[in-house]
Amino acid sequence: MINIKNINSRLIEAQYAVRGKIVLRAQELEEKGKKIIYCNIGNPQALKQKPLTYIRQVLSLLEYPDLINNPAAEKFYPKDIVAKAKYILEKNPTGTGAYTQSAGITFIRQAIADFIKKRDGIPADKDKIILTDGASKGVQSVLTVLLKNPNDGVMIPIPQYPLYSATLTLYGGKLIGYYLDEENSWQLNEKVLEESIIKAKSGGINPVAIAVINPGNPTGAVLSVDNIKMIIKFAKRYNLSLLADEVYQENVYLKGCKFVSFAKAMHEMGEKEITLFSFHSVSKGFLGECGHRGGYFEIRNIPEDVFEQIIKLQSVSLCSNVDGQIVTYLMVNPPQPGEESYELYEKEKNGILSELKAKSEILGIELNKIEGMSTDVPQGAMYAYVKFELPHKKGVDPLAMSEDERLKYEAKRDSDYCMSLLEETGICVVPGSGFGQMPGTLHFRTTILPPRNEIEDLVRLIKDFHLGYVKRMKEN
Repeated sequence: MINIKNINSRLIEAQYAVRGKIVLRAQELEEKGKKIIYCNIGNPQALKQKPLTYIRQVLSLLEYPDLINNPAAEKFYPKDIVAKAKYILEKNPTGTGAYTQSAGITFIRQAIADFIKKRDGIPADKDKIILTDGASKGVQSVLTVLLKNPNDGVMIPIPQYPLYSATLTLYGGKLIGYYLDEENSWQLNEKVLEESIIKAKSGGINPVAIAVINPGNPTGAVLSVDNIKMIIKFAKRYNLSLLADEVYQENVYLKGCKFVSFAKAMHEMGEKEITLFSFHSVSKGFLGECGHRGGYFEIRNIPEDVFEQIIKLQSVSLCSNVDGQIVTYLMVNPPQPGEESYELYEKEKNGILSELKAKSEILGIELNKIEGMSTDVPQGAMYAYVKFELPHKKGVDPLAMSEDERLKYEAKRDSDYCMSLLEETGICVVPGSGFGQMPGTLHFRTTILPPRNEIEDLVRLIKDFHLGYVKRMKEN
């Protein structure tokens, strides 16, 4: 019989903190009747965000097409919704239950190309767009293509979203971490990038790509145009492919911040020698359609024979799920002014975004008032990466430890802290060791997604817990 000793060791080594031991414990406590505030993952509708009416109305008609021509449908569906469902069925007459082209339904890929052109003011090619089961599957596909040899490595931000580290471990690639600049709103630092890649090369690693998350997860940062252009120049200097994780592009809250795509920046620079993979998803933004697993990636500057291999890879899974493809289409092709469903769509969209903005401010401002705790007010995305201080036992100096010793020491400290926070308050967050952090620092990541009244309760509970936890540590 199969046992832990004879399964893939890479699977055992892979870690995915956002659904790790603390989350499993949260589920156990919830089954026993304890109220849990899940702040461990960006899962909006699980935290009471209502789905957009537009999305669900179109899907309901497509899943049961007999409704479309039923006279009673006019009582429940706006005319433009019925017309859109008819158009989708006309373009995809086999319906939601049949396989599609491996890269995704053609008219949806064209709609995405049109969306990119409108967003950035640049040309986009539908034949270089691939629909995927969420952005995660796109990232995994690209890493499959890029990792040729065991010593190939990808530059990953620290802190990072653990999809990247887990996938690299599973695929046998090397992780080249580069620290984000916490003192400079989590922007990328060119000197740090240089030091990271030189260290990797001196250790026998062959860097093949750099991944960037903008807006940031877990940091909530929005990169400046200058920072983006610096990254592009760096990628060109070292012949790296560029992975631009842009799933939070609609989530920008702070005045003066603006999302700028890597595709737009590269076009403005006239850069045609770097291969760019840009990822987007229906899970984030204001849609929050995580369960529908829809997304895409666009590729720029890629040889045709390489692109053919990517299509072949997609063909192995036949195609991404059709409902996810349709939700992606609806994301990039919303109701337009003059259509019957437009007013409600805009009201729901703006309501969600304004609520996220308000909650990001409450969380950021109030957490900074807690003694021994600090965080940037999230500029974008759905998270705050909170730095907290704990006293050390006498004679303990993490900076004097080896890297492995420090990582284990700090992982135990922030994991114990987050587990105690869960046990005492019901708040489920993710320890910073699951994302990575500078030596000698401790963090946790929390979402801004719970309802506003729960965010206010959450801050109060965190304050009382933190002060009590620190006091107990000093006493012991």
